[in-house]
Amino acid sequence: QVQLVESGGGLVQPGGSLRLSCAVSGFTLDYYAIGWFRQAPGKEREGVSCISSSDGSTYYADSVKGRFTISRDNAKNTVYLQMNSLKPEDTAVYYCATALMVVAAMHPSSYDYWGQGTQVTVSS
Repeated sequence: QVQLVESGGGLVQPGGSLRLSCAVSGFTLDYYAIGWFRQAPGKEREGVSCISSSDGSTYYADSVKGRFTISRDNAKNTVYLQMNSLKPEDTAVYYCATALMVVAAMHPSSYDYWGQGTQVTVSS
């Protein structure tokens, strides 16, 4: 059974930081691409960041570049998203997802398995 479980969300003030975690099981992490996505109420799910399984290359949406950092710890089967300088527009449910082969790394349709999501709210 492939399973992904997100954690680390919560309520933070603008300018604050959070670190999201995605614990995975049921597959070998180093063979899969991992992506972080987010979805605000009434809006489409959008790609935030992803990390490749081959060379460790990372990709970021323009809206988060310079503020968010994705990383992985294969020994712990965990992927992280460090979120700094948070803005109210970052408020959303954040999901991690994985796939063996990814054509468009930042597009939700490229991913096969999804977690349940964790809520991030940025507000004063």
